[in-house]
Amino acid sequence: MKTCFAGKIILGICVLVFLIQTSARAQKETLAVSTIKPTPGLLQGVEKAGKRIMMDRVLQSLDGQLIDRINATRKFQIVGRSDVSDLILEQEFANSGNVDTADKSSAKQSKTAGAKYLLVTTVDDFQDYNETATFPGAGKNVTKRVIKMSCVGKIYDATTSKLLESTNLQINKKDFLENLPNVTRDGMPNDEMLVSIAREMAEKIANRIADVIFPPKVISKREKQITINRGEGTEIAVGQSWHVFAIGEELIDPDTKESLGREEVLIGKVKIMSVLPKTSTAEILEDLGIDKGAVVRKAQ
Repeated sequence: MKTCFAGKIILGICVLVFLIQTSARAQKETLAVSTIKPTPGLLQGVEKAGKRIMMDRVLQSLDGQLIDRINATRKFQIVGRSDVSDLILEQEFANSGNVDTADKSSAKQSKTAGAKYLLVTTVDDFQDYNETATFPGAGKNVTKRVIKMSCVGKIYDATTSKLLESTNLQINKKDFLENLPNVTRDGMPNDEMLVSIAREMAEKIANRIADVIFPPKVISKREKQITINRGEGTEIAVGQSWHVFAIGEELIDPDTKESLGREEVLIGKVKIMSVLPKTSTAEILEDLGIDKGAVVRKAQ
């Protein structure tokens, strides 16, 4: 009886340890995502050009699609937006030069909100106009609609107020007006092109933040093939060439003593052969020491 009872206790402890370890492994980093807003200068220009409705439509679509695309990376747990405004104020204050970097008030604020990282996205350019090309010989005019959009994304370590990355992303779309008419319903534009540009920008931002915090890595190697932890919904595609890097020592700026990241040494080249929902496989073209855990980046 006692032996049986002791066995059950041991089994229960083993199950508990297993669950704790599994939970720790599966835990995702927390990310706060700000509401996307235009810069004041852009807002004035868009108002003057009479394109405010168009821009608002894109921003509303981008705001929702960005959350969806970040979730699709399967890398982050999104923090409730009710906590984000306070976090943004903390980051702006901490980076204004009016506060000692040793001040941990922003770190305390971020812990309260439960966010480790913060993404702040602003739109600094939006253009929506028509281009007409004239062909005298054919006696025909061809009109295209052009939409340009530019966003600045800032990624912060919310616990230290440190700016990890600032990136500028642009999209330029053109399409024949006869193919994508601007249908109006009850005075509101219903435009596939506006939704399309928001979807594309959301994917660019989500992929960028995932790559900054969690660079793509080799998760297995078999003879002349590797598996990468990136799949559908990212920028990876069949036929692309990617470089493989070994991570070296931390690089310190001799002037500021600030960490500049870790050294990356080129150790191989691969070609993407297949893309699955969560992973991709690549053929090894050059191998100077490729191993599990190496970082892979798209060849420029």
